[in-house]
Amino acid sequence: MSATKEFTYSDVSEHSTKKDLYVVVHDKVYDCSNFVDEHPGGEEVMLDVGGQDATEAFEDVGHSDEARELLDGMLVGTLKRQEGDPKPKSYHQATKNVSSADGASAGVGIYAVFLVGAVLAFAGWKYLQSQQQQ
Repeated sequence: MSATKEFTYSDVSEHSTKKDLYVVVHDKVYDCSNFVDEHPGGEEVMLDVGGQDATEAFEDVGHSDEARELLDGMLVGTLKRQEGDPKPKSYHQATKNVSSADGASAGVGIYAVFLVGAVLAFAGWKYLQSQQQQ
């Protein structure tokens, strides 16, 4: 199938079984049929969002860059939204960027706490050594 094919929400909803599973992420349609058994979260997670817009579920988990690359290989088309289709839940890319920046700050903070702890431990050890020599 060509990645330029357009699917309606109704088209996608027809593909919700383990052997025929489509999901929508950011208005792109992916055929995940061959990936269901390999999904690290288990097949139930995939089947729960099969035939639906899985954008929120996909982003809430915080998939890795590798997972996103795998997803690119499953692209079969785009979603053509029509009147009466379920509205996409709002997801903002900025939210993701803020949380990843917070994660980087937390990582630096952990190193700082570790470094301060190591310095204090060394100072305590030196103090005890000087007390034993007296």
